[in-house]
Amino acid sequence: MEKNKIQPSTLYLVATPIGNLEDITLRALKVLRDCDFIAAEDTRVTAKLLSAYEIAKPMISYEKHRLRSAGEEILRRLGEGKSCALVTDAGTPAISDPGEELVALCLARGFAVVPIPGPCAAITALILSGLPTGRFVFEGFPDGKPGEKRRVPETLEGERRTMIFYEAPHRLARTTAELAEVFGPSRRAVFCRELTKLNEEAIRLTLGEARERFAKETPRGEFVIIVEGRPESAGGFWEGMSIPEHVAWYRETLGLDRMAAIKAAAKDRGLPKNEVYRALLGD
Repeated sequence: MEKNKIQPSTLYLVATPIGNLEDITLRALKVLRDCDFIAAEDTRVTAKLLSAYEIAKPMISYEKHRLRSAGEEILRRLGEGKSCALVTDAGTPAISDPGEELVALCLARGFAVVPIPGPCAAITALILSGLPTGRFVFEGFPDGKPGEKRRVPETLEGERRTMIFYEAPHRLARTTAELAEVFGPSRRAVFCRELTKLNEEAIRLTLGEARERFAKETPRGEFVIIVEGRPESAGGFWEGMSIPEHVAWYRETLGLDRMAAIKAAAKDRGLPKNEVYRALLGD
């Protein structure tokens, strides 16, 4: 097998720039030029990238509303010996992306799948955050259907690894409020937007500060949210405070109501809420 030569009946997962078009790799450009066709989440977005590098290639739309029909067409062409480059709108395909299902289908049918690594918004934001990078967990877009009370799962409350979330701007305020409720308003977080673009921004706040800020403004662009894991030590800003003083700090500084302040203090200390409540009553 000739090294770097495009192989028949193969799906190539090609990472593309998340903002700056110069971030594409030489190998990615070669695959896009040499493959038989391209499967794109949005052919209009991919057409701009191809135009910038003077690449002309047949494309098929592979987006969430036509996964079955498009997937079968891609599999049919692979079965004929064609090679396909799968791309998402930005970044690495199959990460919070319809490509995940296509990869599974190809592997189930016995077709080869080859990754062409490159930009990924989650990793870009993580290394920019300044939070621990040795161990982390990727949560993607918080799940949930319209009308559901919560989208950020409470099962993450004790997670000690750095957490990575994606979120759209119109849902940012709600998600930030839920993050503050689950992890406590004192937890550190970084809100990254417009990564690799001219207006790239990393907003470093506690979740409590972020809740207040995004309740008043809706920034543009999709966000990558990096949230600090639960500290190994239970200590924090409240060290030296009594439980009543700790609760009072949340009420007076962040304006939380009594029950929200009790819950936040309990999370900080790793205590049951009723234990904090009893301490306030002097039990």
